[in-house]
Amino acid sequence: MDDAADGTRVEWREWGAEAFAEARERDVPVLVALTASWSDWCRQMDERTYAEPRIAANVNDDFVPVRVDADRRPRVRERYNMGGFPSTVFVTPAGEHIAGATFLEPEGMRQVLERVRETWGEKGDEAGRIPRALRGDEPPAGTISADIERLIAGQLTDQYDAEHAGWGQSEKFPLPETVRFALKRERDQALRTLDAVTRNLADDVDGGFFRFAHARDWSDPQREKVLSENASLLRAYADAYLHTGSEEYRGPAENTIDYLTGTLWTGEAFGSSQAAGEYFEAPADERSSHAEPAVDGTAYAGVNALAADGLTRFAAYTDDERARRYAERTLEYLERELVADDGTVRHFADGAPETDQPPEKLLADHAQVARAFATAAQVLDPAFLDTARAVADTAIDDLQDATGAFRDGPESGAGLLDRPLRPIDDAAVLADALVDIHHLSGESRYQNAAADAVAAFADAADRMGVQVAAYGTAAARVTNPPLVVAVADDPGSDLHRAALRVADHEKVVVPNADGEPGTAWLREPDAATDAVDSPDALVGLVGDAR
Repeated sequence: MDDAADGTRVEWREWGAEAFAEARERDVPVLVALTASWSDWCRQMDERTYAEPRIAANVNDDFVPVRVDADRRPRVRERYNMGGFPSTVFVTPAGEHIAGATFLEPEGMRQVLERVRETWGEKGDEAGRIPRALRGDEPPAGTISADIERLIAGQLTDQYDAEHAGWGQSEKFPLPETVRFALKRERDQALRTLDAVTRNLADDVDGGFFRFAHARDWSDPQREKVLSENASLLRAYADAYLHTGSEEYRGPAENTIDYLTGTLWTGEAFGSSQAAGEYFEAPADERSSHAEPAVDGTAYAGVNALAADGLTRFAAYTDDERARRYAERTLEYLERELVADDGTVRHFADGAPETDQPPEKLLADHAQVARAFATAAQVLDPAFLDTARAVADTAIDDLQDATGAFRDGPESGAGLLDRPLRPIDDAAVLADALVDIHHLSGESRYQNAAADAVAAFADAADRMGVQVAAYGTAAARVTNPPLVVAVADDPGSDLHRAALRVADHEKVVVPNADGEPGTAWLREPDAATDAVDSPDALVGLVGDAR
């Protein structure tokens, strides 16, 4: 249990079968409190609501209160998140939803407690409902074609805010994967959005980016810093630099690396987040008078892999030695601590007893780790492909079901964890990685698995928004093979570096390819181009192919 829980008056239980069994025995609902260590609203609800004696007494008497760290238990988060943190969810002893909200002031909490108590008294278990995504329906499968990319690309323009940049007409999130999709399809939108993120969400004092902006014009930022957003933005800025060569995008990427390596680095890997607080609200010259917000040093597999991927890409495009060094150290940590010999990825390692660990074989972790090691095999050392393949094999064998879709994890656990959830965004990341692995290994198994994953959602392409643009990227690379540059030379050679800097962030580079040493060529679906032996000739070859 986290330290913040100890400051409340609620008698919190850990998530697990025991808490739900207690609720069944006492014939009361379960209160699931989903919290995040970086969330200022979670801290405020602890201090203003759960610490209020009468509310705590009502919770303790009439409910089984369960507190869940949303980062440590992502499968619980995805089934019970009410749209933000804290999420305050009332469920039956079987785990089915009765009611839910996000942040609640004391008076609002009193009203909700009374209403749920009355509902439970009147209906009991029948008060619960299972969210649609967990009802066991098969995903909207269809035929994969270029129409998927076209439909999602059309949403870029339909949902783009031409006045302020970004997508949407209310609060603004950076949406780094949408930016990366747009870089090849609506580049001006992508670059204008990154410009807005730089102006409004970048921390010019300590580096890194705040999480999102509450207003349409990118004002009023929410000032937590999380590794997932910063690592994703590092990738987006690095790719924008690849396409433009502009310091306007290299500079923010370097500042993000400063933040990651200076603040979030634990000595072995990257911590997951830094909380909001008065420190970030203060003017630059007054920050030193405030305590710097705490960092959650938990090193999660998926977001560390995401950071390694961003660092590797930046090193590929710039020869930045610091980025390369930290990418290699992070990959080494993942291999040593979190990736088993059979390719199973552990969510995190903190020395806790094995029984306290979240479930293993989480789709998000396997997807990000497979992609990071596939990128590293292209940039740093082809030997990294072995780990990428092992992780991908485990995901295909254990998480891909008969529909072609990937489940988010094992169908086991308390509450609704025994029901399958098939998240399209994580599946898109894995499909993208599988395309890379296919072209690096020559094994059709990976291309077929990627195609099945994309096809599982193809019939819903006309209803998808820009938030799942990563699915559009995966679909495009499955239906229309990416640019594949084979280099019969070692990583780091001039020819290899030239291949990495071809202005297409969706390409695949195959180092140490079988061929005449010191040459490079393009692999095409049915043949290969003539080989060339210089960086300039390679640039010309790519230009001719396009």
